[in-house]
Amino acid sequence: MLHLPQHHDTLVGIDSDGCVFDSMRVKQCTHFHPLIITFWGLETFEPQLRACAEFINLNSKMRGTNRYAALIWTFDMLKAFPEAKDMTFPDLRALQAYVDSGVPLGNVTLKQFLAQHPDPELQRVYDWSVAVNNDIASNMAPIPPFANALKAFDLISVGSDAVVISQTPADTLTTEWTHHGIRKFVGAIAGMEHGTKAQQLRAASAGRYAPERILMIGDAVGDYKAARDVGAHFYPIMPGHEEDSWQRFCTEAYPRFLNGTYAGDYATSLADAFNAALPDKLYF
Repeated sequence: MLHLPQHHDTLVGIDSDGCVFDSMRVKQCTHFHPLIITFWGLETFEPQLRACAEFINLNSKMRGTNRYAALIWTFDMLKAFPEAKDMTFPDLRALQAYVDSGVPLGNVTLKQFLAQHPDPELQRVYDWSVAVNNDIASNMAPIPPFANALKAFDLISVGSDAVVISQTPADTLTTEWTHHGIRKFVGAIAGMEHGTKAQQLRAASAGRYAPERILMIGDAVGDYKAARDVGAHFYPIMPGHEEDSWQRFCTEAYPRFLNGTYAGDYATSLADAFNAALPDKLYF
């Protein structure tokens, strides 16, 4: 259940990892990927696995996707490497069935699905996912928000309601936003347990905000699609240019959103530049 108090006629959805915090690469390369290697015994294929996982999760149009779908795509991409031609790949059909089941994807629902559909590979995925969460909670040093994101929050808090829209576990999000003193800027936090980003944004906005009065801020195609699915505007935080993106938001994009001049050529130019910055294929 997502409860968002309404104080304004505009709503801003904000992604977290890679958007507010420069944490995606650290989480993926230091926590997610090493544990994939450990749980599936891929030490021999570490360079290839990391190349696939980093492309999927950081450098492509799949960036920011749910961890379970990303795991499937990573193994599928790994099959294209000549070095992996003799590798025995895990049978992830049960995981695919879970991803396609329509339930909000997270450790709680995965555990429930596993109880109804026992499968050794799905059990390994669950154990890996739990280990990732524990490793991040125990060993990842706090990463501060982008400086210009803080400036943006000051502006947003005056003119709009705000909600975190993310595929990170809600408990992790709450811990991170509270630790850095920015939890006060959002009325609610939606994590992976609350469904897809589109479902989260719809739950936060339905029946209360006109679509043209909703803006989604994100660094991944999933954020753009979530905005499109509910008829909202999208503002991209460009990977590698986050501070500049937040500065442009403060001085240009957010004022346009408030005064009703965001749609049209301006929004299209932002979306086109964002789409061009993220490839959809790994060439090797």
